[in-house]
Amino acid sequence: MSRKAEFESGLDKFNRISNVSNTVFHIIFILLALVCLVPVVVVLSISLSSEDSIRHTGYHILPTALSADAYHFIMKQGTMISKALGISVLVTVVGTVLGILLTTSMGYVISRPNYKLKGLLTWIVFIPMVFNGGLVSSYYINSNLLGLKDTVWALILPLAVSSFNVIICKTFFRSTIPDGLIESAEIDGASQFRIFWGIILPISLPLIATIGLFLCFSYWNDWFQSMLYINDQNLYSLQALLNSLMSNVDAMAKNASSMGISYATLVATMPKESARMAVAIIIVLPVAAAYPFFQKYFISGLTVGAVKG
Repeated sequence: MSRKAEFESGLDKFNRISNVSNTVFHIIFILLALVCLVPVVVVLSISLSSEDSIRHTGYHILPTALSADAYHFIMKQGTMISKALGISVLVTVVGTVLGILLTTSMGYVISRPNYKLKGLLTWIVFIPMVFNGGLVSSYYINSNLLGLKDTVWALILPLAVSSFNVIICKTFFRSTIPDGLIESAEIDGASQFRIFWGIILPISLPLIATIGLFLCFSYWNDWFQSMLYINDQNLYSLQALLNSLMSNVDAMAKNASSMGISYATLVATMPKESARMAVAIIIVLPVAAAYPFFQKYFISGLTVGAVKG
């Protein structure tokens, strides 16, 4: 057999193996996508089902009896939902902006090879990724020492900076920003603050989008900080409200009793299961709608920050 024939035979064999591998990977990713998608479809189906059908037939991928009672009920509780939505939006926006500023500035500082305290600060950032002080100590500091209990800052500050995000920023700046660019700016008399704001951040949009998306998801989906630090129901976020609904089916009725409807009547008529799932859908939709706009920057920033060392 000639070399050309051997080469073509080997190429055909490689193509067959490659096609089989691609098919296997396609099947795996389709199954993973279904694992992520099916629960959302089920939640949407429950939110659009009547309470009687849920009570008699249980949960289904497709509703057995369509009903928008849950969404009508939520719309009637405009005061409660609007307060929770306002808190969620406020915490997400302020926390994301503050977190981006703190995380990128810290990552930039420890990425500079001529900074004398780089080693010490790197260890200070790295150690919390392996060890942490525990829930009791953090609660004591945030509640007693800082006085954050029952304030909106209790929902923002504990999540503003993550060691993982700082390490991503450090790796991105060290592997992507040329030292010559910073040195030329220093020769021109620019301060480090001016370099960071005027040069580094404008060319770090993939990184900012990645960290911003991490922080946005973290703040928008968080309910644990509310459970720890918030007793005032006026400071409940949508996620805290959903958690309250999951643990107490009468929570919404108690909050809505001020609307002039008797508590007993409201508990008897409210769509409990479907209302829970409707709130979950309301929480998921903003993030699901925003993600496609950040996807390009997110993938680029995460790849550069994770692969290059």
